[in-house]
Amino acid sequence: MPLFARMYDTTLAWARHRHAPRYLTAMSAAESVIFPIPPDVMLAPMALAQPARWWRFALLCTLGSVAGGLLGYAIGHFALDLAWPWIVSMGWQPAFERIQALFLAHGLLFVFLAGFTPIPYKVFTIASGSLGVGLLPFVIGSLLGRGARFFLVAGLMAWGGPRFEPLLKRYIEWLGWLMVGLVVIALVWMELRG
Repeated sequence: MPLFARMYDTTLAWARHRHAPRYLTAMSAAESVIFPIPPDVMLAPMALAQPARWWRFALLCTLGSVAGGLLGYAIGHFALDLAWPWIVSMGWQPAFERIQALFLAHGLLFVFLAGFTPIPYKVFTIASGSLGVGLLPFVIGSLLGRGARFFLVAGLMAWGGPRFEPLLKRYIEWLGWLMVGLVVIALVWMELRG
């Protein structure tokens, strides 16, 4: 079975678990600091499995993500020197430095865009703290960006409902690799611009 189809089936099973909202919130928080898999992979199947609760799942995902983002912000603000070897070992240093420059130039708008894109949010949270981006603009931008993304994903899944599931399952492998490709293109573009 292909990679993304297997992940989809697994997360769809998790989405029906009675503790799924807790897992989703924890996954969202962890993804904003260190976890490599975006919470969308669990949010989408949960909204599909229980469409009447889509808004609750999106809200939990948003709040968990912003809470994790605050931890990333604190790491950047108080412990960047400790986190720096890890950032370098992950190969995030060039992206981190470009993100710092963009933060200085665009502030709140950049936080919003960072929260909405599939580019690893953890890099943005740590960079925000290291630059001393105002906490209130950081939280507002994160709530708006992450909220827009998660409410869009969950809302589309709930709206599409059971008629959307066969289509999603049919193209999940293609969509998964498309997302990987978009992230790689974004990272290469950032590398070439620097």
